[in-house]
Amino acid sequence: MTSLIILAILVAIVFWVISIFNSLVKFKNRFQNAFAQIEVQLKRRYDLIPNLVETAKAYMSHERETLEAVISARNTALAGLKVAANNPGDAGAISELAGAEGALQSAMSRLNVVMEAYPDLKANQNMMQLSEELTTTENRVAFARQAFNDAVTDYNSYKQSFPPVIFAASFGHAADAKLLEFADSAAIQAAPKVSF
Repeated sequence: MTSLIILAILVAIVFWVISIFNSLVKFKNRFQNAFAQIEVQLKRRYDLIPNLVETAKAYMSHERETLEAVISARNTALAGLKVAANNPGDAGAISELAGAEGALQSAMSRLNVVMEAYPDLKANQNMMQLSEELTTTENRVAFARQAFNDAVTDYNSYKQSFPPVIFAASFGHAADAKLLEFADSAAIQAAPKVSF
């Protein structure tokens, strides 16, 4: 009888440990999926930027430095996204992506300021359409980033709680996932300003 009780307790412990492992995997998969959603929106944004710059080039030929800065920042951010996409749990890659996104946001802000000086450009139908798509994409990025950060917080909270904290490292979940925070988070909280 005692051996049956001991066996039942051991079986319960095994199922409990399996449950912890499965929950860690579930939460990790959620934040990796949330990052994939950010990746989709950032790629969309990166695809729109060259079209926006090409449309602006015709009007702003002497603003070449600003346009080149936007393209350079876009390329750096795209490279950062590719590195982060390979391992969304890598804190260094997420930090680099956040820095590159901050530089891109800064370059886009300079472009918006320059565009203000060109009434013909602001009235151009292609430019208006691209600006609207970019604004929509920025909103999607913000929502995807929020979902990613929520999933990371859920993962980290579960992993750091007791009793999962006892098993997390041995199950391959030693490091906490990193939130995607941009250096200029106050500016990012506001919708991008596109005026015509």
